[in-house]
Parts: sequence; structure tokens; C-alpha cells
Amino acid sequence: MNDDEKMGETLDSFVESLKEEQKNNKLIEDSLKEVNVSKEPDINITGLEKIKGILKKSLELICLGEKVKIRTDSKGFKLLVDGDDLGLAIGRGGKNIQALEYIINLIGKRKNIVDRNVFIDIKNYRKNRIEEIKKEAIMMARKAIRERRKISLEPMCAYERKIIHRALSKFEDIRTKSAYEEPKRRIIIYPEKAVK
Repeated sequence: MNDDEKMGETLDSFVESLKEEQKNNKLIEDSLKEVNVSKEPDINITGLEKIKGILKKSLELICLGEKVKIRTDSKGFKLLVDGDDLGLAIGRGGKNIQALEYIINLIGKRKNIVDRNVFIDIKNYRKNRIEEIKKEAIMMARKAIRERRKISLEPMCAYERKIIHRALSKFEDIRTKSAYEEPKRRIIIYPEKAVK
């Protein structure tokens, strides 16, 4: 059984357990302690702590027996995960992080725990991936200018495409455009001189 199949089975069992807990009115986030503060706390900060608990339990189920440490960055609304063997939670090309983030945000929104999306990064995978794709995009932009032809980048998720568009907007000699449909949606870099 490969990692993708294991992750699929784990997520399926996780969704089934959520349905079962919802049916019995015993959701994970309901069992977490409420923070009693005399003045009205910010829903997002207390919600982020609840989401942190849900993510920790989820990761411990996915990566059996793995000790997980999660730091919160309430300013950027991020959960930064550290541990030894979290490769299964990351997945090929970060697909499992995306799936986990989707499920965690779905729980947060449906249960009114948070009112905006939480960003999850496991072992700095996404941070390193962003740096890597920025370097590649800049290299390809220079190649498009030099060779005066359009260059197509590899398919990537919407978040990564947004970062590339922003990074390449500094170049005056090119323009970028997203093309095709998911899951093959990608950025195409056009040199301005070739367009005219």
C-alpha cells in the first residue's frame, strides 16, 4: 500500500469518525476546554487554539504514534507543525497538506470556530516549496525574455499560482496568465516583445 492510499484510508476513516461524532453530538472541538476570560476574547485567537487541538489529534491519527509539536502564529493565522516522521502528512507534492488544511478549515467554518482560513505548514514544506517555485519562475521568466517565446510552468495549486503571479509582476518585460482547468491549471509566461 503506497502513501497516497494510506492517506486516503486515513482521511476516509477521519471523515467517518466526524460523521459518527456529529451524530452523537460529541465532536472533538466540543471536548476542548473553553478559555474563561473576564472580557470578550477574540474568537479567532481562541478558535485558533481549538483548531490547533483538532489538527494535533488528526496528525497523531494519520502518523500513528508520532509526537507532533504545533506552534501558532496568530498574526498570519498559521499553524506550524514539527515532528520527526511526518512525510505521510505532507504527501507527494504537498497534496496531503492541502487535503488536511481543507478538512481543518471545513471543521472550523462549519462549527463557527474561526471565521477565516487557517494556513498549515508541516516541517516548513510549504515555505521551502514557495522559495523553490519563486526561483524556478524567475529563471523561466528570464528564459522567456531571452528566447522571446512563451514558457509554460508545471501545474500547481491556486495558492502557488498566486505567489508566482505576484513574484513575476515585478518584471516589466513579461506578463503571466493562468491557463487550462484544474488539476492541470498552470501559469504561462509571455514575453511582452513577442506579444506585440
